[in-house]
Amino acid sequence: MTRIGRIPGIALSLALLAVPAAPAQDKPADGPKPASSPSNPSPAKDAKPEAPPKPKVAVFRLGGTVQETPTDDVFNFGGEASVPLQTLVSRMDKAAGDPAVKAVVILLESPTVGSSQVEELRQAIGRIRAAGKEVYAHADQIGGLGHYALLTAASTIAVTPTADLWITGLYGESPYLRRMLDKIGVKPDFMTCGDYKSAAEIFLRDGPSKEAEAMQNWLLDSLYETAVARIAAGRKVSPAMVQAWIDSGPHSAEKAKELGMVDVVEHRQDLEARLAGKYGKDVTFDRKYGRKAEPKLDASSPFGLFKFWGELLGASKASDSRKPAIGVVYVEGPIVVGGGGGASDLFQEASASGVKIRKALDRAAADDAIKAVVLRVDSPGGSALASEIILDATRRVKAKKPFVVSMGDVAGSGGYYVACASDTIFADESTITASIGVVSGKLATKDVYDKLGVDFKSYRRGQNAGMLASGDVFSPGERLKMRAYMDEVYGVFKGHVTAARGNRLKKPIDELAGGRVFTGKQALALGLVDRIGTLHDAIAYVADQAKVKDYDVRTVPKPKSFLEQLLDEGSDDEGGKHLDILQRPSLLELAAPHLRALDPDRASLVRAAIGRLELIRREGVVLMMPELTTGH
Repeated sequence: MTRIGRIPGIALSLALLAVPAAPAQDKPADGPKPASSPSNPSPAKDAKPEAPPKPKVAVFRLGGTVQETPTDDVFNFGGEASVPLQTLVSRMDKAAGDPAVKAVVILLESPTVGSSQVEELRQAIGRIRAAGKEVYAHADQIGGLGHYALLTAASTIAVTPTADLWITGLYGESPYLRRMLDKIGVKPDFMTCGDYKSAAEIFLRDGPSKEAEAMQNWLLDSLYETAVARIAAGRKVSPAMVQAWIDSGPHSAEKAKELGMVDVVEHRQDLEARLAGKYGKDVTFDRKYGRKAEPKLDASSPFGLFKFWGELLGASKASDSRKPAIGVVYVEGPIVVGGGGGASDLFQEASASGVKIRKALDRAAADDAIKAVVLRVDSPGGSALASEIILDATRRVKAKKPFVVSMGDVAGSGGYYVACASDTIFADESTITASIGVVSGKLATKDVYDKLGVDFKSYRRGQNAGMLASGDVFSPGERLKMRAYMDEVYGVFKGHVTAARGNRLKKPIDELAGGRVFTGKQALALGLVDRIGTLHDAIAYVADQAKVKDYDVRTVPKPKSFLEQLLDEGSDDEGGKHLDILQRPSLLELAAPHLRALDPDRASLVRAAIGRLELIRREGVVLMMPELTTGH
């Protein structure tokens, strides 16, 4: 199973220091008075001018995970484990427009962020620089091409003495489980619609088919080209120079400076001292800039706990502003029909509930304060039924107000299905998308139980009642039935794409479908998407379509506060919070901690593969793309 959308080694968390605002001036009780009034002396003679705000440097600490779906961060115990992308970009944009902020520092601390998120953040850094402010990046280590591509958007890159820069290119691998299944006596029986629909190959083969091999190579070629172009633009060198840096790596800090890859070799305290000298002794380094103030518990007062609890309740019950807004609805993670809370245990990521997303889209369509809607998709696909539910809801939004799709790191298979009806689809150059195809099948476990001496007696009423049972492979009749059903779903998928995209498609649908996966850059050339752009670009575009200039960006549904999340623990809202799978520990689950310790990347791939298999078992037919994990 291959995973391409996220590049391990990049992630990001923000920490900025808040500075108290100057106290507001009291207004006269009886309203403004004439300038000659004794009680209101002339401002030119007697009023003291407001002191200018103290200069500050905003510090963004990049460490943790950049997540797509926003959360309410009013109370997070000071943690920086993750930060929503849109929240982070908003804070950076606020720093760009704040006259008190003289410069920005970005500290790289072993983060994880997707390739399309890199571009979103690079653009935010670009807006800071366009506002006339320097952006200083500092790293103790640069652990991959994605890390470096992000930092090259800064004005200056500094690294710690003796730091290592592992800028050695892109590496990807896919697990193939067929030999393991043979060893334990499990027979894989899968079918696909499309020669390039390779999601099931990990169970069927011990290596890729020629179609899958060709597809992985064209994807990596495009991703590599995009990363090299970003670095070349940031460092103002040729792509050939960047490739020479990559092929001669890894590099020490000192060698990287000699080659022109970084600008300064210094410790963090030296960077801080240097900036204090440049911007004045009064400059402060703010590490919580733009964050909501957290409730504080006053243990010295008997009423401190009540006040603290009241602040939490107030945060959870805050009403939405009626100011014009652009609504953003998120489709993040594997697409399932019901609630997605427990799916993260299986997929090691969030899952997207079709039922809940339909409700969110309907709410956005009905809310008069929301003038336009962006559907943000970061999903490898999943349930065909859930994908259809979401697609239908997007049509209802589009009938009422401007609507666009913004693709994140991955928007493939079901992730493309839910997006295809939009009049305008934004993707990043490195987004992984398309994968128009269908996969279904099962693992037959009869031989495993034969070896263990366990016998089962089956009973059925109805010729095809045991079609999805795990005892044996499909019978010829069952195979025909399953193939006919899959072909029907595949035909619906292709029909949606051709009806929505029309003459924008540059090739016949059968030359674009068949499970073929493309980067956003390739998809644009093929007419599968309309524009290269970030979430920020999509929001600005749809706001222009709605003819609104002063607006809020509102997540729908509203992110739950800390208190609401506590109260929701154990709930089973809208289709079930948990998938209720892998409840009993398997051999893999028991071995997982040891495998993660020895080889975390590969252990994660195998576990994710089994998660995809369980989704196929539950849904029967799925729209799921293969994964490629790229690193270093």
